[in-house]
Amino acid sequence: MAERIAGQEIERLIQLLARLPGLGPRSARRAALHLIRKREELLSPLADAMAKAHAHIRVCSCCGNVDTIDPCTVCADPRRDPTILVVVESVADLWALERASAIRAAYHVLGGTLSPLDGIGPDQLNLASLPGRLRDSRVSELIIAVNATVEGQTTAHYITDLVSHLPVKVTRLAHGVPMGGELDYLDEGTLAAAMRLRTDF
Repeated sequence: MAERIAGQEIERLIQLLARLPGLGPRSARRAALHLIRKREELLSPLADAMAKAHAHIRVCSCCGNVDTIDPCTVCADPRRDPTILVVVESVADLWALERASAIRAAYHVLGGTLSPLDGIGPDQLNLASLPGRLRDSRVSELIIAVNATVEGQTTAHYITDLVSHLPVKVTRLAHGVPMGGELDYLDEGTLAAAMRLRTDF
C-alpha cells in the first residue's frame, strides 16, 4: 500500500483531478501542486467558478447542450437556419463546430455512440426525441456529424433507419484528406474514403 504523502484534503484533490480526461495520477499530482502554489491566483477562483458552474449549469431540454439557460443560447438564437439539424456525439463536438463557424444550424447531442460491447444501446443515448423533433419542426436536412469510428458509423446507420419514414434528407460529413494533410502520413482508411468521396475540381 502506498504511503500517504500529503493531507487527506490534498490527496482527495489529486484523486479527483486524476479522473479528468488526459490526467493520470502523476499529472494530477503536478496539477494539484501548481494549484496549491498559486492558491490565491488559481485555486480560490477555480473553486468559486466550479461552485457557480455546479449551481447554474443546465442541460438544454431541447438539444442536450450545456449552458446556464434552458433552452440554451444556441437553441434560442433566431439567426440559425431552422431547416437544418446537426446530430453530434457530444457537447465537445457541438462546441468544435461552433468554434469553426462551420454552420449556423440547430443541434441534437446524442451523449455518446452505440456500443453493444460497452452496454450502450439506444436507450442510453438521446435518440428517442429525435424523430419527434424532426416531425414538429421545419427541418428538411439532417446532418449526421459523428466520428469516423466503428461506433460512430453504427450510430449513423441506426439514426438513418430511425428517421427513414420521415420526409427529411439525411447527409453526413465528408471523410478524407484533412486540410494541410500529406498523403504519405494518412492511414489507409482515410485515403480510401478520400478516393471514394472525391469531388469535381
